[in-house]
Amino acid sequence: MTRTVSEVGVLDKAMAIVDVVEFQPMTASAIARRLGTSVSTTHRLASSMVTHGLLQRDGAGVYSLGLRFDSGRLALAARPLLTALRDKTAETTQFWVRRGDLRLCLESVETPHELRVTLATGTTLPLSDGGSAARVLLGETRRPGAEDLPWIESISQRTVGVCSVSAPVDVDGRIIGAICLAAPVPRVATTLGEEWGRTLAAAARALGERLAL
Repeated sequence: MTRTVSEVGVLDKAMAIVDVVEFQPMTASAIARRLGTSVSTTHRLASSMVTHGLLQRDGAGVYSLGLRFDSGRLALAARPLLTALRDKTAETTQFWVRRGDLRLCLESVETPHELRVTLATGTTLPLSDGGSAARVLLGETRRPGAEDLPWIESISQRTVGVCSVSAPVDVDGRIIGAICLAAPVPRVATTLGEEWGRTLAAAARALGERLAL
């Protein structure tokens, strides 16, 4: 049975699952056998932990530690690429990850311009806000039966006067984040997608390759 270490039973159970899969990823059935819990309860709790980024589950149903435990490495890997992208475009660059029904800005590098789009590292926004990064994290770049979109752009969707373009960061076929370029609309001659979409997509691919190592 799951050992009780605090007065919050469900938290104890969740942390017991974390302890089990930290060094040996396994299915819900295997976790249940190891902990002496029911498969249905274990599966339900593990699924909720996936939603919150505490666990991740592959196509074979095997659970392992989620991206929430890897935030530091993700931010560290993204920072030099975001800085290079900011220097090339002279606009604010950000790296967003999903946190349940929210998106979290894990890293942000601001433009040197006085007029700027500012969202500090640690900012959370709803995935329903219609911004380009939110749409990427919701999977809008994935098109069954068709070629995936390299980027998505948004104009005055979340905030009037602000435009953005975002590209998916893919690791082993999974979108683990979105790189975003944001700017005031008056400073963009055409659209951010037309001007910087390919550059942004290349940076996102480079980050995905770096994280896959």
